[in-house]
Amino acid sequence: MAQELYSVEQVANRLGLHVRTIRNYVRDGRLKAVRIGKQYRITREDLEEFTGAPTAVVDIDRSARHVEASSIVHIDAVDRATADRITTHILGALNQPEAVNLKAETIYDEDRAVLKVIVLGNLPATADLLRLINLMAEQ
Repeated sequence: MAQELYSVEQVANRLGLHVRTIRNYVRDGRLKAVRIGKQYRITREDLEEFTGAPTAVVDIDRSARHVEASSIVHIDAVDRATADRITTHILGALNQPEAVNLKAETIYDEDRAVLKVIVLGNLPATADLLRLINLMAEQ
């Protein structure tokens, strides 16, 4: 069974104390700690003994995990008509049912002939939109 170890910073945050205070407790021997390299590590059991109260284990609900991507696509050597065509296809893709939680903005700089596309969304939908942009940019 793996032993749960906390850094001095984690213990300070849990107890609402300054990091120096925790280090002083360790140096004075009031709080047991193990030195690993240049840092102290405090076991869960030693922290519970020090505080006199059980340390709550944080349960992470992975089913509620949300993963997103943010991307900026830079396409140079683009004329106004091509920029408009790519933008129209992007807007059409955003109106598809698969594009839930997917957002995109396009910015065209006519002086530099550059189209920038900012994409925010879940990974599969973002990947699909990036593939579409790649196809459009290669034409």
